[in-house]
Parts: sequence; structure tokens; C-alpha cells
Amino acid sequence: MIKKLFQKLLIKSGKLYKIDTRIPNSLFIQMLIGRLIMMIRGILLVRKKIFLGKNCSIKNKRNIVFGKNVTIEKYTTIDGYASEKLEFGDGSRIGAYSLVTCTSHLSNYGKGIKIGSNSAIGQFSEFGAAGGIEIGNDVIMGSYISFHSENHNFSDTTKLIREQGVTHLGIKLGNNIWVGSKATFLDGTIIGNNSVVASGAVVRGIFPDNVVIGGVPAKIIKTID
Repeated sequence: MIKKLFQKLLIKSGKLYKIDTRIPNSLFIQMLIGRLIMMIRGILLVRKKIFLGKNCSIKNKRNIVFGKNVTIEKYTTIDGYASEKLEFGDGSRIGAYSLVTCTSHLSNYGKGIKIGSNSAIGQFSEFGAAGGIEIGNDVIMGSYISFHSENHNFSDTTKLIREQGVTHLGIKLGNNIWVGSKATFLDGTIIGNNSVVASGAVVRGIFPDNVVIGGVPAKIIKTID
């Protein structure tokens, strides 16, 4: 009975996978209770029906748009101070101990972040969204992912690097992408649809649809036919 209920809830939330029959009912009960507590916390603290883990910090909530069934796991901080609305699509998830920073310096009011529907990012991830980050639909990521949407200028040898300003080209990931753990995305990166980014890759540049990329610096390893 509990498994059937859980399966219906998954389908309702857009998750089409079939539950493993070997999983005991006690685990489902724990998960349902945990999700209920997270939903109550989200309603009380954010005034929206989202699933919010314990000890999260959501700043400038009025500038954040949450879709249905969004999950923000425990000890995550989201900085909503940005020149554009932050958007979290239906069914999106940010893992525990993650950080979303939009305005990191008083010299620049950050742009913000947009995450599409059913996209999930693992724990201990960092989003430096000063130059803007866009993540499409159905993007799945491992843990310890980092985004740095600004880059320091350093070509003028007569000035200190910290005095030469930064670029804000932004970062954009398309739809249906799998990103391995500990990947790093640098300012100016664009990843096409239906792609894979290998674990540990340091990514900068523009990449087409249907490719596997990896390495330091990242390059195309093969195409996906």
C-alpha cells in the first residue's frame, strides 16, 4: 500500500521511474515524514509550497520564483539579491550544503540564476551567479559542482589584478545534460543540449549539442550519435 502511494506521488511529480520492490516500507515511511517536514518548513519560512531542508538561508525571497515541487536541501544558502529574478523550475533540486551567490562585491549587482524543470544538482555545489547562470531542463549533476560566471582581467601589468575589473559573460547549459562530480564551469561557457560533462572537467568555451566533453581544460572527447 505504501509503495503504491509513493509510486503515485512520484508520477504526479513527473518522475516516471519504477520503484524497486526490494526497498522496505520503513524507508518509504521515513522519506514521506521527512518530505512532509520539509514542505511545512518551506511554507512557514518562504510562504511557498517548496521542500526546504533544515538550516537553509533564503535571502531576498521576493526576488525568487519557485516552481512546483522544488527541493532545497539542508544547510543551503541562496542569495536572492540580483538584478534579475532567480527562477527554480518545477521539480528542480539543489543538494545540501550548497551556495548560490549573486552579488559577491559591492561594485557589481549580480545578474542571478535560472534553473529549468526537473534539473538536480548534488551536494556541496557552488553557484557564482554574478554574471548570470542558466541551466536548462532535465540537467542532472553530481556533487561538488562549481560555476564561476565572472573572470578577472589581468593583461595590464601596470595595475594590480584586483584593480583591473572582471568580465561577466555568463554561463549557459542546455537541456538533457549529465554533469559528473567536481566539474568546474568558467565564465563564457555554453554547453549544448544532450551532452555529458566528465567528472573533474574544467570547462570554458562553447560546445555543440550531442557531445561528451572532459579534461583540463575540457575538450570534446566524442560525439553522441
